[in-house]
Amino acid sequence: MVSWRPLPGAVEAVTRLREAGFAVALVTNTTSRTRAWMASALSAAGFPVGIDDVFTAPAITGAYLARHHPGARCLLLNSGDIAEDLAGVTIIADDGPEPEADVVILGGAGPEFSYAALNRVFGCLLGGARLVAMSRTLYWRTDTGLQLDAGAFLPGLEQASGVEAVVTGKPAAAFFTTTLDALAADASATVMVGDDIQADVLGAQDHGITGVLVRTGKYRPETHRSAPGTPDRVIDSVADLPDLLGRPAGAPDGSGPENRRIPP
Repeated sequence: MVSWRPLPGAVEAVTRLREAGFAVALVTNTTSRTRAWMASALSAAGFPVGIDDVFTAPAITGAYLARHHPGARCLLLNSGDIAEDLAGVTIIADDGPEPEADVVILGGAGPEFSYAALNRVFGCLLGGARLVAMSRTLYWRTDTGLQLDAGAFLPGLEQASGVEAVVTGKPAAAFFTTTLDALAADASATVMVGDDIQADVLGAQDHGITGVLVRTGKYRPETHRSAPGTPDRVIDSVADLPDLLGRPAGAPDGSGPENRRIPP
């Protein structure tokens, strides 16, 4: 989707995959909306998905903080209200007196990423706060074009403060592992389809998942050519995916070895 409108053929492709017997999950580093909002928007657009099919960086981040930093005071810099997906996380006020933060959470970029806000984050890091970033994504696409994301600011914060971020969204191992566990799927029997060659495709391949790069959304030929790895497959549109995959192993007319892997 671009600006929450489906790309041509996307709804039909996901519907065909469901009907063919594939388990489908939608994984995103988007931090401007909650899981519930995304599931509702996707369903309203015609996608056959519910909230349990949607996996987001904020939800993974909430689970990470509960496990590794329980009770921590967290300063959140993000464009969008995602408090619902950070249930149990203590978020301190981002204005007024500056309480000491234990953790800085860096979400998606937007107008909130002002000099003053970034400088406050810098001060918290110098004061000993840990840094948790929901992604290293450099940019994302809207209907008005490419827009800078938090990954364009993160390296500067790390270098200036000497604090290395823990990244919780794609391509972090926990993100893919959580999704695979929810699907009860093996990495070797799973395909990741995305327009971000680094976070989506190569990240998935690093964890044993087949990576398919799609030439829509934020795809740029320059980024594809300069990437440090090669996708398993490249397709022009997600509409091409059902024909590429055929049927899952074990499904009617899909038990033959020719249907157990993406053809070369």
